[in-house]
Amino acid sequence: MRRDVFQAIADPTRREIISLLANQSLNLNAVAENFDISRPAISKHIRILTECGLVTIKQQGRERFCHAELQKLKQVSEWADKYRVFWTKKLDALEEFLEKEQSKKKRK
Repeated sequence: MRRDVFQAIADPTRREIISLLANQSLNLNAVAENFDISRPAISKHIRILTECGLVTIKQQGRERFCHAELQKLKQVSEWADKYRVFWTKKLDALEEFLEKEQSKKKRK
C-alpha cells in the first residue's frame, strides 16, 4: 500500500513523533519512552512515517536513530495555503459586511 504525507500526519501520535524528532534525532527506545503505548505500536508508527518519507532511520552501531525529514511537510503547507487564501478572502468579506452593517445601525 502506497502511503502519503497526509496519511502520516492524520494520526496524533505520528504528529507527536514528528515534533519530537524535529529538534533532535532519537533512537527508537527514546522515542517510545515519550508515549504510553507499546514499543511495537511506536515501531508501527515509525514504519508509516518512514514509508511516507517523513522519517529516516540510520544505523549507528547497535542503535537505530530516527531523523525527521521536515521538507516533506512542504507538500502539506502548499495544500493548506490554497485554503488559507480562500478563507482569508471569505473572512475579509465578512468583516467588510459587518462593518457596513454597524455603520447603517449608527446612522439610524
